[in-house]
Amino acid sequence: MSIELVEVVRSGFRECVHRGSAVILDAHGDLVVGVGEVHSPIYPRSANKPLQAVAALRNGFEPSSPEELAVASSSHAGEADHIELVEGLLDRYDLRVDQLQCPADLPGNELARAELIAAGQLPSPIYMTCSGKHSAMLATCVVNDWPLETYMEPTHPLQLAIAETIFDLSGEEEQELGIDGCGLPIVPLSLSNLARAFGRLPSATPDSPERAVADAVRANPFLVSGTGRNDQRLMSAVPGLFSKTGYDGIYAGALPDGSAFALKIDDGHERALLPLAAALLRRMNTEWTEELAALASAPVFGGDARVGTIRAIPGHF
Repeated sequence: MSIELVEVVRSGFRECVHRGSAVILDAHGDLVVGVGEVHSPIYPRSANKPLQAVAALRNGFEPSSPEELAVASSSHAGEADHIELVEGLLDRYDLRVDQLQCPADLPGNELARAELIAAGQLPSPIYMTCSGKHSAMLATCVVNDWPLETYMEPTHPLQLAIAETIFDLSGEEEQELGIDGCGLPIVPLSLSNLARAFGRLPSATPDSPERAVADAVRANPFLVSGTGRNDQRLMSAVPGLFSKTGYDGIYAGALPDGSAFALKIDDGHERALLPLAAALLRRMNTEWTEELAALASAPVFGGDARVGTIRAIPGHF
């Protein structure tokens, strides 16, 4: 059963409570803290993206740079740097935007979206937050001479390879796949096994696909997310942290030694993620800097004045 994890306090009054589950594993993958439902499968959503990128590398995808690998692992905001990297990836493999089967969209970043609309541009799959992942998947299909038109089907060789990789990294027993928001198959994992998979990436040997993804993600937090987004803010505040959010209240991360956390907010509200992730990192003995402390106590405003805070409920960690 999930428990109360994050509270929203306004003018000294507890206004809202977010329930959920969270887990911390040590560098050996052993349980340190587990609250709520940490052994039941959930959909990690976009937190699976770095694991999917490992599968692409294992199956022949060769990014031109760490930056390209970061955007292949991203939930990007459609800003200029993101789109330039996705376009470059497609060009290198002689692929076209219209071969991307993710939904057409406008950029998630407000300024980028406004500029696109002002220029009279229409929604396109390349602006969709998952276009980097889809591009890397198509590139992997090109390398292996796998069909491009059916790359999103669960029985496609690419998707079978991705599922095999994720089950290998996580130790999860094979589960029936779901369908993610972008239309791709998604592998369910328990929070414990999601954290275990994340811990294996930054602690892997330097020449491994796992380490390549972790290094690319933590060196490029903006490319993995976007201006002001959670992963940019958290990884910038904690040097060496490897992390990735997932839609509907998912967050997972790992430190260089392989210790890791994963969490799920039941109502999917994004405002609960950073305060709870910061509290978990504090329990993991991460250096408590001003930047991390600020994320642990997000502001609640009344007009222009701060009148409260969003914070993890004390006592769990």
